[in-house]
Amino acid sequence: MKKRLSGLRIRKLLCLLFTVGIFCICATPRTVHATVLDIDNGETGDTGTSTTLQDPGEAETPEELGELNIANTATITVSNDNGTIAGTLRILLTLTLIAVLPTIILMMTSFTRIIIVLHFTRAALSTQTVPPNQILIGLSLILTFFIMQPTFTEVYNDAIVPFESGQIDQEEALERGIVPLRKFMYRSTQAEDARVFMEISRTEWDGETLDDIPTSVLIPAYMISELRIGFTIGFIIYIPFIVIDMVVASTLMSMGMMMLPPTTISMPFKILLFVVADGWNLVIVNLVRSFYPNG
Repeated sequence: MKKRLSGLRIRKLLCLLFTVGIFCICATPRTVHATVLDIDNGETGDTGTSTTLQDPGEAETPEELGELNIANTATITVSNDNGTIAGTLRILLTLTLIAVLPTIILMMTSFTRIIIVLHFTRAALSTQTVPPNQILIGLSLILTFFIMQPTFTEVYNDAIVPFESGQIDQEEALERGIVPLRKFMYRSTQAEDARVFMEISRTEWDGETLDDIPTSVLIPAYMISELRIGFTIGFIIYIPFIVIDMVVASTLMSMGMMMLPPTTISMPFKILLFVVADGWNLVIVNLVRSFYPNG
């Protein structure tokens, strides 16, 4: 019986201590640290500024003790760095650029002409998969970056650097960034292709001014011109190899070996001619020079 009474007393004592602790916590004033802005310098930072109405122990009435001890204030943060992009937005723009980058490389750079010419070169040699597609695409990308380096540098200096420093807004940065690409495409675009698409879009053009051609018209005109130039260069590359095929086929027919495929005999001679003439150097160097007609 005595043990039960002692256990009951201990429980009552614990409940009393728990109740007193709750009252102490409720009566303790809360301190909130706010973000303070120096508008003149455009700097933000966390400071120890307290927003409490009263210091601990100043409450005199139960009503004051029950009030929430926090001032009804607000902090406004203003930043003068208008050109700085938030980290989340920067990641979003980077991912968007990565998704659009293949389209830009295919349609607005020298990649199309290069890959077409290299493909014709491999087909003319009759080597089927040598060099493999990975090598051709990698070589085309490297040559594309080499050719487009001055254009990319101009885009970086005229658009990206001023935008990052806050001198221009996003819309003006896009307008400045597209100008070097338009100049590059217009230099390789034939006037007849641009005129056809201008007529389809029902837009007047004097035949000389780049500013009058919308980007939506310049891109397809540039693609058509690149395909035409690429196929023209491919045809020129094919000519000496066609001569070798004809000579080998005529020789086999005169020898009565009509069942032997001419390509089997002509392919070693094609490779020999290509190596002796340093064909890769001739093809790549002249292909790069085709983008600089005045150079």
